[in-house]
Amino acid sequence: MPDRAAPVLDVKGLKTVFRTRGGEIHAVNDVSFHLERGELLGVVGESGSGKSVTMMSLIGLLPSPPAEIRSGSVMLGDLDLLKITPEQLRNVRGDKVGFIFQDPMTSLNPVFNIGFQIAEPLRRHMGMNKAQAKARAVELLELVGIPDAAKRLGDYPHQFSGGMRQRVMIAIALACDPDVLIADEPTTALDVTIQAQILELVKELRVKLGMAIIWITHDLGVIAAIADRVMVMYGGQIVEQAPVKDLFANPQHPYTRALLKTIPSLTGVREKRLQVIEGQPPIMTTAPSACAFRARCTHAFDRCEVENPKRHGIDRLPLGQGHDVACHWVAAPVSAETAHV
Repeated sequence: MPDRAAPVLDVKGLKTVFRTRGGEIHAVNDVSFHLERGELLGVVGESGSGKSVTMMSLIGLLPSPPAEIRSGSVMLGDLDLLKITPEQLRNVRGDKVGFIFQDPMTSLNPVFNIGFQIAEPLRRHMGMNKAQAKARAVELLELVGIPDAAKRLGDYPHQFSGGMRQRVMIAIALACDPDVLIADEPTTALDVTIQAQILELVKELRVKLGMAIIWITHDLGVIAAIADRVMVMYGGQIVEQAPVKDLFANPQHPYTRALLKTIPSLTGVREKRLQVIEGQPPIMTTAPSACAFRARCTHAFDRCEVENPKRHGIDRLPLGQGHDVACHWVAAPVSAETAHV
């Protein structure tokens, strides 16, 4: 089991705002979570829920302006990533924290061969010479399952299939043996066969390398297969967090329940159409002062209109280590007569 006494990453009170011509967009709102050593944390939610922006905020990948981190701390060991210099942060990226982007075709540089792109972080962060970096690049391509690795170093991104390009992205992210690997929907654009191969690869690499992983996705089926713990986001906030088995067996937040109802079943008789979540995720033009999900929630009541719910535990474990949820209805359920849509 991961060591809860020593989280490799500890995020507290993170707030990120985009300043635009039309006003401010509050994309990340007081997000706090931790990542234990060797743990795989799944982050789920609809597009626009704040998943990717939260993780990019951690390591300074958002353009500033328009992005601005208003408050919070991001502790990687003893280092606060929000307080270090840009040069120090560049040294952290790739070395201590690896990032797998969603679209490998646009993330890989089309004018440099694969060997150069894998060797670059090795030479910058680990001080390898050209021969050492090349040898390590071959090892990394073999590690992620690319055949004829030595011959493929001279190939360019367009010479690889979608699945192979994603494997190259994983190799680059793993090059310097980072403590934390952040994967931003790395299998979304892949067919189900390649997706299964990538998921199996991640499982194997996690065992071999013992790194902590944050896996961002909208696919709860993927999360069920690989995660230890799940963090559900909506409106730039964490609305529920739980061990993966607890979340699927006993979902608490109405949004989590709605997400689970949209998953098709492979067993039983199909009796009705899949459920959908009516409406759209909100555009947070102000800091949340009420429940962001209230307009789409069948359990919303008066308190939801005037107070943003705080996360509270539904078990006896400390907040963030057991099952917790941010919902007034869960904290104090009301009758169907007093609730409104």
